[in-house]
Amino acid sequence: MIQYKFNVMEKLKEIGYNSKRLRDEKLLGESYMTQLRRGNLVSWKTIDTLCRLLNCQVGDLVEYVAEDTPETAE
Repeated sequence: MIQYKFNVMEKLKEIGYNSKRLRDEKLLGESYMTQLRRGNLVSWKTIDTLCRLLNCQVGDLVEYVAEDTPETAE
């Protein structure tokens, strides 16, 4: 599964982007902020915005974590 490497909303807050500023500057809508708070993945456009604001690459933002899967019977 793909997941964020850190709390995105907290990181944005650390660099001066609180919820009000993100909405006022039309950088992120409330529904996207809610998705981020819940750890849900968002659209590529939003990922692009996050990478721009956080000055990072997609790989700095998200990671792949293998889910536990039952071993196949041989």
